[in-house]
Amino acid sequence: MIVLGTASVIICAVAVAAAVTIHKKRLAICIICSVAVAFILNSKGFAMTRVVALLCVIFVQAFVVADDGGPWSAKAGLGFLSTSGNSDTTNLNASLNIGYDLQRWHHKLGLLVIGAESNGVSTAERYVIDYKAKWDLHDYDYIFGGVNYDKDKFSGVDSSLSETIGYGRRILNNDVHVLNAEIGIGFRQQDFADGTDDSSGIIKLAGDYQYTISETSAFTQTLSIEIGGDNTFTQSVSGINAKLRDALALVFSFTIKNNSDVPAGLDKTDTFTAINLEYTF
Repeated sequence: MIVLGTASVIICAVAVAAAVTIHKKRLAICIICSVAVAFILNSKGFAMTRVVALLCVIFVQAFVVADDGGPWSAKAGLGFLSTSGNSDTTNLNASLNIGYDLQRWHHKLGLLVIGAESNGVSTAERYVIDYKAKWDLHDYDYIFGGVNYDKDKFSGVDSSLSETIGYGRRILNNDVHVLNAEIGIGFRQQDFADGTDDSSGIIKLAGDYQYTISETSAFTQTLSIEIGGDNTFTQSVSGINAKLRDALALVFSFTIKNNSDVPAGLDKTDTFTAINLEYTF
């Protein structure tokens, strides 16, 4: 049902071989994985082909980054659903979050891949790459810079690239509650589903909250709003994390994303519900 393209297989094989033979050289692997991601995102063919290829890249990166600990950390999540009978459906989603924390610097790279097919027809295909760097001014205040790329082939906005800088405040930071708020400015470039595009300055408002319910469970909520000239983009992600074992957790998440201005005939709001197994490296 799912057949990987030859080129995608070759790239993923090279990345895996490199991880096995020179896994200490993180930079080399990250370059290889970045090339693979760029190639896959721009390739043609079935959505699930690209999704499966990106899964290989995601887990290679998680293995390489978290190999010997230190300031590096990584979490990888995977969700899969397949049905057959009156209808044949396949749903895949995967995520990777890589962190690097050293003194006052905090770096985070996030990857998200979503794909779905019904009776051989693609019904969902989304890729998100997000990078953010923070520099602590002191315990409660920090400045940040970030880049976000979001490509969704079944949304009114086909792709969006934003670059922002700003100020953040840790409002709560204890064993039970963590609450951060951010405000920033930047630029955004968008391609719409009807072939038009838009580039404008933006104001970004964001926040994230974590409530530790118990030693084995937590609730998380993130909210991001990008206010641009013609379009305001809002995304909310709610999640519940329950530990199954020391490094393995079951994660339920619900995502809402909204664009205020989309081509006629398309919905402004998209939602995504996922249940994933998440492994901490």
